[in-house]
Amino acid sequence: MAKGVMVVESRPEPAREDEFNRWYREVHVPEVLAVPGFVSVRRFKLRPRDVDAQEPPPTYLAVYDVESEELGAPLAELAARSAAGQTQRSDAMSSDPPPVVRLFELVD
Repeated sequence: MAKGVMVVESRPEPAREDEFNRWYREVHVPEVLAVPGFVSVRRFKLRPRDVDAQEPPPTYLAVYDVESEELGAPLAELAARSAAGQTQRSDAMSSDPPPVVRLFELVD
């Protein structure tokens, strides 16, 4: 069985961080973990370099553990569910820039 991680870097719309985190925690994570092959998720928030600096809303990183005979299959299933309207998007997540999604395969 192939193992890897899907990492997603995203950010909330300005002034909507609480809503973004609530949606992510209560809606998005359960929807993703319902897809066979996704086994767990951890989320991280980028720490600001300078508290006084004017920076865009915080960047978040989600790390999903994936295990499947074909590592890309869970991502394809998640995309199919999204296209079929079986998952909910939140307009509290910024689309400028859009989330960055990468799949890394575990190597020995």
